[in-house]
Amino acid sequence: MRDTKVIAPHLLDWYDRHARVLPWRVPPGGGPNGGAADPYRVWLSEVMLQQTTVAAVKAYFERFTTLWPSVQDLAAAPDAQVMAEWAGLGYYARARNLLACARAVTAAGGFPDTRDGLRDLPGIGAYTSAAIAAIAYDAPETVVDGNVERVVARLFAVETPLPAAKPELVVLAETLTPRNRPGDYAQAMMDLGATICTPRNPACGICPLIDDCDARAAGIAASLPRKTPKAAKPDRSGIAWVARHGDAVLFEERPAKGLLGGTLAFPSAHWDGRDLPPPGIAAWREIGHVRHVFTHFTLSLQVMLGDLDGPPTRGRLVPLRHIDRSSLPGLMRKVWDMARADIAA
Repeated sequence: MRDTKVIAPHLLDWYDRHARVLPWRVPPGGGPNGGAADPYRVWLSEVMLQQTTVAAVKAYFERFTTLWPSVQDLAAAPDAQVMAEWAGLGYYARARNLLACARAVTAAGGFPDTRDGLRDLPGIGAYTSAAIAAIAYDAPETVVDGNVERVVARLFAVETPLPAAKPELVVLAETLTPRNRPGDYAQAMMDLGATICTPRNPACGICPLIDDCDARAAGIAASLPRKTPKAAKPDRSGIAWVARHGDAVLFEERPAKGLLGGTLAFPSAHWDGRDLPPPGIAAWREIGHVRHVFTHFTLSLQVMLGDLDGPPTRGRLVPLRHIDRSSLPGLMRKVWDMARADIAA
């Protein structure tokens, strides 16, 4: 490893010329008037980006900030509307925490400006608190996401596999964080990992840190960071009922906590630990299966279709003209896509 003191200046010089343009980001050095990033926009983007790609988040971020330009606006929004707008991003506990955090921030009169204060808010952990503190308040906090882990593992040629290497990588990353422009530096590290120091085929030839990288010097950059093999995901099965009643279809709101919490969904059972009967009397017939991959398991969901003979035992009927596919979570969109032709018949 070369002199670590030159890494931040080299990286910031590169970032000044090559920073990605993102809807939640101010340009290097601050906004048009030299201002810092808005903590609301930084927080919202960081929550959305958890386990989700930048490309997928952009449209959601722009829609949310159009509907709710401030944290106070979001705090006042109806839960159901926020959950519907979140549909498709997955990991629905994030949306519930988003609302809880917005309301806590509004009640407190604004976002805290320290990492410790931020970490006390609902849904904000070690990474997100560091990111907001650095990017919105220019605090010299070390921000370590997957991109940063990869960059640091290569700079220091850390061969310990992830996840065991995480504590070591955080300590090493801390040795590089500058007191000058820490917010820009944090975003520069993320950009470097996303665009040059990529998981496969890193573009070492154009990397601003090519002369500072131990893994590059040893010829092992592309093989780092090493990872402990993941265990195979278990399989689950379940059933979903698509119930018609005249020109309406039956939906229910998922329990607030748990999988797809708080979202609008077709009545279902078994896959989520709930052993429930059909939502009403009908001549149920199977129309197929849908597969969906969750973080910890793979699901095969049997889809049953039927016309209700009498009132449903749970849920509420939604007229066909009012059903918005985009407001459904990904799993239920698959069920809707399978059933839609039969429903319209």
